[in-house]
Amino acid sequence: MPLLLVRHASAGDRLAWVGDDRDRPLDERGRRDAKELVARLAGFELEAILTSPYLRCLETVEPLAQARKLELDVREELGVERQWTDGVALVRSLAGRDVAICGHGGLESVVQAAPKWKKGAVFVLGAELELLDELRPQRGDR
Repeated sequence: MPLLLVRHASAGDRLAWVGDDRDRPLDERGRRDAKELVARLAGFELEAILTSPYLRCLETVEPLAQARKLELDVREELGVERQWTDGVALVRSLAGRDVAICGHGGLESVVQAAPKWKKGAVFVLGAELELLDELRPQRGDR
């Protein structure tokens, strides 16, 4: 029963965005990666998908939720402001459950000695939140 920790897909340059950062959408590459996430996670059972309320996180997991016929569980504690405390506690409370959790860079601090968590990547975590696998977006530009 792995927990899937999903980092939101590419959303362009944060510094170039004009407006509230919560409203920054995925860019073209991010939208492709979000669609590809459905196939990448096809082998995993999911009982729930939790996500940060930031638009880029919502857009990352919306295709997955639609494909699985699941409602997104939008959680304020996964937002940038609260992820280091409340978000980490939420992830820990869900260890060992078949859930996907979409958040921001920094949330990977729940994983001991975690490698760099790239945008669009998924950490597959065991019952003790140990890293079992890392699933990266399939891109032709590597």
